[in-house]
Amino acid sequence: MEERYRMGNVQSIHRLVRQEKGRIARSGLPGARCLLLSLLLLTVWEAGSGQLHYSVQEEAKHGTFVGRIAQDLGLELEDLVPRLFRVASKGRGDLLEVNLQNGILFVNSRIDREELCGRSAECSIHLEVIVDRPLQVFHVEVEVKDINDNPPMFSVTEQKISIPESRLLDSRFPLEGASDADVGENAMITYKLSSNEFFILDIISKKDKGKFPVLVLRKLLDREENPQLKLLLTATDGGKPEFTGSVSVFIFVLDANDNAPTFDRSVYEVKMYENQLNQTLVIWLNASDADEGINKEMVYSFSSLVPAIIRRKFLINEMTGEIKVNDYIDFEDRNIYEIHVDVTDKGAPPMVGHCTVLVEVLDENDNSPEVVVTSLALPVEENAQVGTVVALISVSDQDSGANGQVICSLTPHIPFKLVSTFKNYYSLVLDSTLDRETISEYELVVTARDGGSPSLWASASLLVEVADVNDNAPVFAQSEYTVFVKENNLPGCHIFTVSAHDADARENALVSYSLVERRVGERALSSYVSVHAESGKVYALQPLDHEELELLQFQVSARDSGVPPLGSNLTLQVFVLDENDNAPALLRPWTQGAGGSVSELVSRSVGAGHVVAKVRAVDADSGYNAWLSYELLPAKGSARSPFRVGLYTGEISTTRLLDEADAPSQSLLILVKDHGEPALTATTTVLVSLVENGQTPKASLRASAGAADAEVALVDVNVYLIIAICAISSLLVLTLLLYTALRCSEAPTEGACRPGKPTLVCSSAVGSWSYSQQRRQVCSGESPPKTDFMAFSPSIPPGSGSGDSGVQQEIFENVSTAIL
Repeated sequence: MEERYRMGNVQSIHRLVRQEKGRIARSGLPGARCLLLSLLLLTVWEAGSGQLHYSVQEEAKHGTFVGRIAQDLGLELEDLVPRLFRVASKGRGDLLEVNLQNGILFVNSRIDREELCGRSAECSIHLEVIVDRPLQVFHVEVEVKDINDNPPMFSVTEQKISIPESRLLDSRFPLEGASDADVGENAMITYKLSSNEFFILDIISKKDKGKFPVLVLRKLLDREENPQLKLLLTATDGGKPEFTGSVSVFIFVLDANDNAPTFDRSVYEVKMYENQLNQTLVIWLNASDADEGINKEMVYSFSSLVPAIIRRKFLINEMTGEIKVNDYIDFEDRNIYEIHVDVTDKGAPPMVGHCTVLVEVLDENDNSPEVVVTSLALPVEENAQVGTVVALISVSDQDSGANGQVICSLTPHIPFKLVSTFKNYYSLVLDSTLDRETISEYELVVTARDGGSPSLWASASLLVEVADVNDNAPVFAQSEYTVFVKENNLPGCHIFTVSAHDADARENALVSYSLVERRVGERALSSYVSVHAESGKVYALQPLDHEELELLQFQVSARDSGVPPLGSNLTLQVFVLDENDNAPALLRPWTQGAGGSVSELVSRSVGAGHVVAKVRAVDADSGYNAWLSYELLPAKGSARSPFRVGLYTGEISTTRLLDEADAPSQSLLILVKDHGEPALTATTTVLVSLVENGQTPKASLRASAGAADAEVALVDVNVYLIIAICAISSLLVLTLLLYTALRCSEAPTEGACRPGKPTLVCSSAVGSWSYSQQRRQVCSGESPPKTDFMAFSPSIPPGSGSGDSGVQQEIFENVSTAIL
């Protein structure tokens, strides 16, 4: 067996290496030279062993040893199962199998060489040995040795030959030979004729076509003595043990016509291409007869030995001897036709001549290549290493010679290439890096083209899907969003939806959302808001209070489900918008309701415009909701009051000179109202007593004097305050205009409005300036922009003396802080 021979060579080489090492050691040569020689010898051997060759006899029993395939491939026995060692044989079923415990290749089922390869002289089984982790492919050729298991066979059980008694000695009569399904020595047939006195057996060796028996006449026939002879032709093959077959030969002796037609040659050899059209001439036979008259006229016909398939493929003209094509001639189906032709004269009795026409069919390039793609590692991960084997590709062509030589090519401009592994076997490997987000799949076309002229080709398509790995983090459209929420919202109301996009696929693109926890004052962020993990909806867990929390800023995290997970954060600014939920509150000594009245003494001699008192109130809201106005409610059934109240200042002053007709006691009901929708109010009562000039208490005079001084001081402060505020407001308005122009192109965010920076506004409706805060808002609805105006009246508490200066200073600081 070739494998044993190869293993013997390996042992011989290793023995030579050891001998050379001993000789060098005895001679004192350097060890490096010894090592170099060893490597060279092993390299010379291994360079010629690119594939394993074994041999096995056909009909071997189940379990017959073929070879130690794992050892010869350099694989460890303990690695066969973990590395998914397997053997594949194209179209050969499970004839051979490998024992994964000892790595031995053995016969698994009956092997019939004739069934596998027919009459081909060479027969082998090609195995593909595949191991994974890492992937390796080996090719093994197992030659199937022929044994003599088929006897010689004749196509008929008896042969009949008519021979005129006038035939001369040494006349030759061809017989149909036997055929043997075996090959080589097992198919070498010898013939033996049963003992007789008239005929001997001669063997004709035809060029590459085997041997054929011929009867040779050695004694003249006499029909009157022997009208019929029966002979036995025995065929014996060259196998050990040998097999035999036999056929009966009946000789009918004819009388009369003593010259048979003859051909100029006994064997004609013709070559023709396959796929010839019907009625194409193959050969024109021409026989001759030495007789005269009717005995010279001849008829051509196929011999009775010609099988039906040849009669279907060819026609013979019985008058002219022309043999023509009658059916489809295919080289791949059969490339040799042996046609036995008889020519019979019209004598009485007729005589017959014989010849053999050997038609050799030549191949044409009429078969396209076949491509078979076996997928191994699909889909391919986008981070797969260059050189990863994706699929195995095998090509074949039924034609011969250059017509059967196939070259494979691949679709250009793709990150894959073909690597030839053995003969017509290729591996499809990764040639460059992949990126699923750029291209998620490739449609590969493998084209096989033969070497014929013109060339034929075939192709096979393979869809290579690129599997995703988690290499992209979720991304928000913006890194920051601003949301506006009205206070006093319902618990659990939806205020915003965050959304992140992940370029990956499947679980790597499955995004979940969560809050980045932090402290808001003394409370946790999660007590204010929550985010739905799947939808990204942000909810307010409790009613928000503008007076407690104007801005809630936090981060939302988006994480995918990959391993390891990737993520990014989004900053969300939630502005709590004010609602009119706080009524005006009166400052001391003013209290709401009729029971909280304040008494004031006023001299009847005061003139018009004299400030009697000042009502002070504040509102916890902001903007319009905190902008307060004052109103004097008319008393029921009384005359027109000589007093009035400033709309925005709350100052109670006289409208005219007081006279004796005025009641000595005046009850003034003051209404304080904000500008919210709906407006909220508060009321207070001021009791004004009119007294004569000499009855005004000194303390009141001192208070009035102090109040007048304070008013003068307040006017002076207001002048400077007005100048400062107007200058700063002008600068701020210019800044806001530039800022609005830059932001006008931005898309509005979710929510009702987006506030701008506060500015100062002068109120000219009354003769004084008040602290105000104005917000420019960009609305997402169709309603026009709204300007909120918040006013705080710089009221002076009674009897505070110079305290108004402190109030003005506090207002100025508040204004400066708001502007900055």
